[in-house]
Amino acid sequence: MARFDKNTTLAQVSKTGLVPLFTHNDLDICLGVLRACYEAGVRVFEFTNRTENSFNNFTQLISIAETEMPEMILGIGTIYDADTARKYIKIGANFIVAPIMNPEVGAVCQEAGIPWMPGVMTVTEIYNARLAGAEFIKIFPGEVLGPGFVKALKAPMPDVQVMVTGGVSPTVESLKTWFGAGANAVGIGSQLVPKDVLAVQDFAQVTSIVANALKIIQEVKA
Repeated sequence: MARFDKNTTLAQVSKTGLVPLFTHNDLDICLGVLRACYEAGVRVFEFTNRTENSFNNFTQLISIAETEMPEMILGIGTIYDADTARKYIKIGANFIVAPIMNPEVGAVCQEAGIPWMPGVMTVTEIYNARLAGAEFIKIFPGEVLGPGFVKALKAPMPDVQVMVTGGVSPTVESLKTWFGAGANAVGIGSQLVPKDVLAVQDFAQVTSIVANALKIIQEVKA
């Protein structure tokens, strides 16, 4: 079961404003990226359920993080159905992220007392997601909807907590635009761990990229 309660996780997402998302078949690479992000200051990390080894790797990461990275809140992403959500919750997922809005997954997360962050792209979906228990909404795909959507959304729903995934870069221009539009957090994947950096397993470079993104976010949010 989860090591962190719902309020702790949600508060940390809002505080740092950055949730890296990553997956890989190789456990050592996954661990290297997780450690690099932790060293940079990340405390919430989304491991995505997209490879044949995702479940086994996540199991190991949860165990290792508990001793090596005690403040790291690990969650699982790309969860479409309730059964998969239950499977990951059983081994310690602290939150569930999805590219879609499935209320059955939300019900499982509510029962487990952990955050559910469903992917949405319409105001109606956002309204229904909140009714189904989502306290943090994943705007996806961000590159399609754009910052203007987030800004417009905040007019009728000023209290909605938004994490934008897709279309976000770890640059001053991108982060200033999204947070200026009203995003509470952003999820970033390959731009934090570029292919060329991953190819040579330069985890120090990952730490540098992530640390710089965190610095920008804190300055933008100040």
